[in-house]
Amino acid sequence: MRSAVLCACLLCGALLLIDAAAGSLAVWRIALWGGLGALLFVVLAPARVSAGDGWLVSRGLLRERRVRTDRLVSVRWREGVSRCLVLRDDTGVRVEVDPEVLVANPPLWRYVDEGARASVERGLLLCGSTALQQVSRRVESELARTVFKVSGMG
Repeated sequence: MRSAVLCACLLCGALLLIDAAAGSLAVWRIALWGGLGALLFVVLAPARVSAGDGWLVSRGLLRERRVRTDRLVSVRWREGVSRCLVLRDDTGVRVEVDPEVLVANPPLWRYVDEGARASVERGLLLCGSTALQQVSRRVESELARTVFKVSGMG
């Protein structure tokens, strides 16, 4: 979030400085550059992710998506500029989560993992065990690395 605010402020400030140096600064141009900075912030602002027993929520600036992790039917990777984990439940709701959020927050991952295991037991989750195993290995690896670092062994 800080990076999004910083980038938006830097862009707005740079545009205002260039405009002022050129001598063409006007009220409508200040509003235009401010709007452009705000738009950049909206694009860059990360979603907040939280979870509990059987659910995961992703809250962006404009919308909130809640998926039932105990009713998942698919988990897959969305390839692109940044890799995302896409979770879809039996009602059709989809949530896209940055895997780094799950890796950085093991308690959050535990909720997702427990819900996914319940989905597998119910026979709902037929597609996605590989993606879940990949995230699980990354979470365990980072957790072990942190334990070694804190204990002075790494």
